Amino acid sequence: MQHIKLIVGLGNPGAEYANTRHNVGFDLVEHATKQYNEQLTLQTKFFGHTGQLQLGPYGVKVLNPLTFMNLSGKAVLALCQFHKIELEHILVAHDELDLPAGVIRFKTGGGHGGHNGLRNIIERFGGRKDFHRLRIGIGHPGHKSKVHDYVLSKASADDQISISQAINLGVEYLPALVTGDWQKSMQELHSKNFGAAITTHLRT
Repeated sequence: MQHIKLIVGLGNPGAEYANTRHNVGFDLVEHATKQYNEQLTLQTKFFGHTGQLQLGPYGVKVLNPLTFMNLSGKAVLALCQFHKIELEHILVAHDELDLPAGVIRFKTGGGHGGHNGLRNIIERFGGRKDFHRLRIGIGHPGHKSKVHDYVLSKASADDQISISQAINLGVEYLPALVTGDWQKSMQELHSKNFGAAITTHLRT
C-alpha cells in the first residue's frame, strides 16, 4: 500500500510572517511535532526545519522550508533526492483561499490554483502534480487585488479559532492519512466545518 513518507508545511520564514494566513502549513507541522513530543531542527542542506514523526507503523519525515513560499520546491526536492522519496509519497499542508476558514480538505493531484508554494513544487518536479495536499481554509478577501495583503496578514480572532480547530483536526488524522486510509479520512474530514457559523454571511 502506498503511504506518506514526507509531510511538508508551506509558509514564509521570519517573525513578521508568524501566525499569518499564509503560514498555516507551517503551523500544522509545528503543532504535529509538539503533539508527538518531537522537535524541528535546522538542516541547511535541506533549506528548512526538519524532523521525524512516528505515525502508526511509519516513521515520517516533516519539513518546513525556509526558502520563502515561492521557492518551496527547492527544499522539498533537496530532501526528496537525498532520502529517495518519490513525489507521490508527499503530503503538502497549505493555506487555501477557496475554502472558508475552519474547513480542511484532503486532495491528491491537481494544479496549483495560483498558490506560489504549490506552483514551485510542481515546477521543481518537472511539472508533476501527483502529490497529496492537506488544504486548510483561510477564506477569501473577495477580490484578487486584495489577496497578497490578505494572505500575509493575521486572521481575525474568530477565523483564527476556526483555523486552529481545523489544524488540530488535520493533525488528528495524520496517522490515517499517512497509512493510506484516504477514503475514510476524506469522508470524515470533509464532514467537519468549524467555520460555518462565522463564514455563512460572507457567501450571501
